[in-house]
Amino acid sequence: MDRLLLLRLRAVGCAAEVRINDIPVLRAPARGALMSLAVNEFLLEGHNQLSLEIDPAPAALDSEMPARIALGASGASVRLLLPRIGRPGDESSARVLAALDWAVADGEVVSPPIRQQQNIDLPLKFPRWRWLDMPVVEDPTTVQPVVARFIQNLALALAKGDADALVQAARLRFEELALAYQQPVAELVARWRSRIQLLHAAKALRLLLPTLADVRVQPCAGGRLLECLAPDGEPILRTETAADGTRQAWPVRVAVIDDQCHILR
Repeated sequence: MDRLLLLRLRAVGCAAEVRINDIPVLRAPARGALMSLAVNEFLLEGHNQLSLEIDPAPAALDSEMPARIALGASGASVRLLLPRIGRPGDESSARVLAALDWAVADGEVVSPPIRQQQNIDLPLKFPRWRWLDMPVVEDPTTVQPVVARFIQNLALALAKGDADALVQAARLRFEELALAYQQPVAELVARWRSRIQLLHAAKALRLLLPTLADVRVQPCAGGRLLECLAPDGEPILRTETAADGTRQAWPVRVAVIDDQCHILR
């Protein structure tokens, strides 16, 4: 694929999660946010599915979020954009390939689950991604101990500034990112190593080291991948919050084959 596709999420007064082909790709917190992400590696040639969920429950909750009263106007909008060549950040001139919108007025009752979905046919060429051929995990609880130990080891390695542990675990992901954005694998890996080394040198790699029980696994991609989350629903691989309020986080979605974890997205 030689064009860049962008997903843009605007949320005000509500939390929101956007999925492409059942893979979570953007999450806005309850205070709202404006977020953009290149999404070539999540898209397929032909049929695709875009979905929006309002007030998704944290990973620690098995039930839906409770009803609430909207404090002020609340809403979320999602756009899948095909920008013009040379103008990837210009939404005004981009072609809108898909759109989802939700809104409520001040004082209205918001009653989750609230989900919207749109099917899209993309006449664009994409490789057949490996996650499509992964086995479905019928019962994620059976592999949670394996995934949890895998994540804990990655967190310990990152805390020491060891970038190669994740490079090895995510080798297939790096290969497919290179295909999705037509960049050399070696260049992507070098940028990752450089970023981790820089953070470590700046003492900004203060990982929140998870216990095995902290690691929550949620099926995605039709059950072929497991997203690795903290109990609050945020990525489990993340740093402590810095003095300026920022932190680093790395979403991880794994396939489990013969008790081996492979980061595919």
